[in-house]
Amino acid sequence: MDGHGTHTTSTVAGRVIPNASAIGGFARGSASGGAPLAHIAVYKVCWAIPGASKAEGNTCFEEDMFAAIDDAIADGVDVLSISIGTTRPMNFTEDGIALGALHAAKKNIVVACSAGNSGPAPSTLSNPAPWIITVGASSLDRTFVSSVVLGNGLSIEGETVTPSKLEENKMYPLVYAGDVVNPGVAQNLTGQCLAGSLSPDKVKGKIVLCWRGAGMRVSKGMEVKRAGGVGFILGNSKANGVEISCDAHVLPATAMTYSNANRIMEYINSTKNPKATIIPARTVLNTKPAPFMTAFTSRGPSTIDPNILKPDITAPGLNILAAWTEADPPTKLSMDHRVAQYNIESGTSMSCPHIAAAAALLKAIHPTWSSAAIKSALMTTAGIRNNLDKLLNDESGNAATPFAYGAGHFRPTKAADPGLVYDASYKDYLLYFCSTGVKNFDPKFKCPRSPPTAINLNYPSIAIPKLNGTITIKRTVTNVGDPKSVYFFTSKPPLGISVKASPSILFFDHVGQRKSFTITVKARTEMLYENRLKDEYAFGWYTWTDGPHIVRSPIAVSLA
Repeated sequence: MDGHGTHTTSTVAGRVIPNASAIGGFARGSASGGAPLAHIAVYKVCWAIPGASKAEGNTCFEEDMFAAIDDAIADGVDVLSISIGTTRPMNFTEDGIALGALHAAKKNIVVACSAGNSGPAPSTLSNPAPWIITVGASSLDRTFVSSVVLGNGLSIEGETVTPSKLEENKMYPLVYAGDVVNPGVAQNLTGQCLAGSLSPDKVKGKIVLCWRGAGMRVSKGMEVKRAGGVGFILGNSKANGVEISCDAHVLPATAMTYSNANRIMEYINSTKNPKATIIPARTVLNTKPAPFMTAFTSRGPSTIDPNILKPDITAPGLNILAAWTEADPPTKLSMDHRVAQYNIESGTSMSCPHIAAAAALLKAIHPTWSSAAIKSALMTTAGIRNNLDKLLNDESGNAATPFAYGAGHFRPTKAADPGLVYDASYKDYLLYFCSTGVKNFDPKFKCPRSPPTAINLNYPSIAIPKLNGTITIKRTVTNVGDPKSVYFFTSKPPLGISVKASPSILFFDHVGQRKSFTITVKARTEMLYENRLKDEYAFGWYTWTDGPHIVRSPIAVSLA
């Protein structure tokens, strides 16, 4: 047991618990799973790695995952929440989760999966199959502020959920890890606080500044404690930007953005006797901007099939409070002997169950909807603006793209009434398989001589890799809103691209009515000549709206 399953399960369907908090009282309040009245079935597929710490992760075999999904199908589940990713992109025919999820789609089971934690590099995402809801991770409007006060009086903000505290009104010697290492530590690792790297003679009684990069965050704190340090400051790498994953460290600690950690580094280098103290953390609500995309969330485009825009959606995955096993400490480190009923964790493992819970609620509201319809409702109602009413940013404050957030940050209440949905069946997915060259997945189904192209799968988003001039794409929407309604087409096309629909007005006179349309995507002549988008993507979206409903689909295009 390592707490991961307890955390994700309680996020999906944990019951309402008043006055819950992490150790130290952080994030205190009533805690609830997204669908607290849902019934839970848990299937164990991941196991400890022999000789390795639980904090270093575990191993999950394809055969076990495939078998667990088959068991879940036989048990009659409605939704599968799978917080597991792969270390590398895998072809669908080798991917136990993808194959199992297609069997689930045949039974109209919604399958939500984590996009993975290998960001911010492009083309790193897991679980890219179109019958899966692939979930990225974004932030909440809640932080755990713990500042560092320097000897010159400067206060620099950090974040932590560490319950232990330094002595009040006392300043401590402050050192940089790279200046207090044992001999023989590689030059590029001197500031990382890796196990056995710090000299007790130089660290005892001091606060140590360490950098993120190599090794686990919680292990760095354990190393500082081993060397006799009284506290530590964890500085983000440049790639982590403003995203701070909070941990319950084993000694007083706080974590800093890259720029704030550099300010502390400058102070250390500016004085002969640097000193500091760490102020105990407090929970702060309604922070802005929020949400923003985390650095760790794996990015598109999909290398398995770039004709499908992935991920599909994003949900909260940074510093999420949920239940925890009392059989394992909050850090998962064997030297940590603390016990916690609730813990704060980060990852797309945490965001995935938010989407699974929303899918369960939609299944309860609309029991006749297909898994594709539920996915469509979540995607086309997702938001792309933060609480400052600006477009979503990434961890560095730059504009995020659909390759990080998919259709946007989920909005479950709006998903209950999406107006229109893009539906797809098990047969549609088999035809899609045919288009990718897989012809024998289901022995009862024979691929047609000319299957529809992958880009024409009836998906709630559009991805066009290597556009050469003009392409026309077919989509079909089903009316699930007002019986008599008229929807108008609008678009915000990617830079240098035109996007037009035919027809551009859809008339409906009953619920369940289906209407097809084509989207023509064309590169403007000057873009082709100037070659501006070659190997780079531009992004936009198109919408159908009848007034009350705005049905939005993201678009990603690169030029040939």
